[in-house]
Amino acid sequence: MTAQHTPVDVVCLGESMVTFLPSQPGRLADVPSFDRGIGGAESNVACVLAAAGHTAKWVSRVGADGFGDHLVETIASYGVDTSAVQRDPHRPTGVYFRTAEDRDGDTHEVAYYRAGSAAAAMSPASFRRDDLWSGRILHLSGITAALSPDCLALMRELTAPAPGRPLVSFDVNHRPGLWHEADGPQVLLDLARGADVVFVGETEAETAWGLHGPEAIRRALPEPGVLVVKRGAAGVVVFSADPMRNQAPPGGPPGRSLGELEERGPGGAAPETVTYIPALRVTVAAPIGAGDAFAAGYLSATLRDLPVRERARHGHLAAAAALTVHGDLAAPPARAHADRLAGLDDAAWGRLRVGPGWTGAPEQEVRTT
Repeated sequence: MTAQHTPVDVVCLGESMVTFLPSQPGRLADVPSFDRGIGGAESNVACVLAAAGHTAKWVSRVGADGFGDHLVETIASYGVDTSAVQRDPHRPTGVYFRTAEDRDGDTHEVAYYRAGSAAAAMSPASFRRDDLWSGRILHLSGITAALSPDCLALMRELTAPAPGRPLVSFDVNHRPGLWHEADGPQVLLDLARGADVVFVGETEAETAWGLHGPEAIRRALPEPGVLVVKRGAAGVVVFSADPMRNQAPPGGPPGRSLGELEERGPGGAAPETVTYIPALRVTVAAPIGAGDAFAAGYLSATLRDLPVRERARHGHLAAAAALTVHGDLAAPPARAHADRLAGLDDAAWGRLRVGPGWTGAPEQEVRTT
C-alpha cells in the first residue's frame, strides 16, 4: 500500500464532482437521460499526468456516499494516488449536469449542485503537509478559492512563500458564477502572484481583470517565474525567467532544471524571454477539459526538463486529445508519439491537423496537410 508521505511528481488539490453528460443535444429541460462521468480541474490534471507516465496524487474531500466512491475509484483507476482523499459523513459529494455544446460551440447550460459539499469544507487544518508537499510540483486552481472562506484560507497558505515549498502551479480558472464576493478577481490575482507557474486564458484575463493582451497580463503578474497566456486556437505566449528553455542547441546545455527553478522560488530575478507557440489545428468533438489537459501536458514536459517550445507543444497535444473526445478526460498520446510531434520543425508543426481517434492512430495517420 502506498504511504501518504511517498514522494510523487505532482500533487493536485481541488474538488472533483460527478458529472452527468446528456444523452442527446438540447436544453437541460428536454434531455431525457444522462451518462455519468467525473469532472474536476485538478483531478483531470492528475489523471492525464498519470496516464502520461508520471506519479500523481489527488488531494481532496468527498462525501461518504456512492458518488464519492465513484470519484475515488474512477480517479484511482487512472493510476492516481488517492490515499489522501478524505471522506465526510456529513457533507455530500458535489455533482453537476451540463448540456451538449450547441452547433456553434458557443454556449451550453451547466447546473452545479456543490453548495455545502465535502470539498467546500477544506481548510488549512484539513491535510498533512507531508501530503501537500510530497510532490515536485503542487498544482492548484482558482476554483478552490471560490468554494468557501476556509478553502480560500487554504489557498492563501499554499501560495505563500515558505521554506521547502514545492514548485506551485496555478491555473487561474476564473468562474464568475462561483464567486459570491465582488473581490473574486483580485483574490485570483493575488493567488497567482504567489505561484511559480501560472496558466491563464487571454479572454479570461480580460473578463476578470480588464487586461488586454499578453504583455498587459505579464505586467500585472511579474512575480511568477513562468506565465503561460492561452490564446485558444491561436496558441500560447510563454513568459519565462528560464532563458535557456527557449532553445536546446545540439550538444549545448539543457537549460535550467526544475530543481534550479525550485531553488529560485517565486519572484526570483532572472532574464525574461517571451516565446509564442502556435496551436495545432484540431477537429473538435467537444471543448470540455482542454485547459486542464494543456496544463497537464505542459507540466509533464516541465518535469522532463524539456525546452519551452516543447513544453507548450506537449500542452497543445494533450489539449488536442481532450478536444477530440466527448467528456472531460482523454488519454494523452503515447510519449514517444508526442515527443516526435513536439519535435517537428515549425513548418511541419504548422501543417498538423488532428481529429477524433488521432491518439490511437499510427503517426502517419496524423494529417500534416
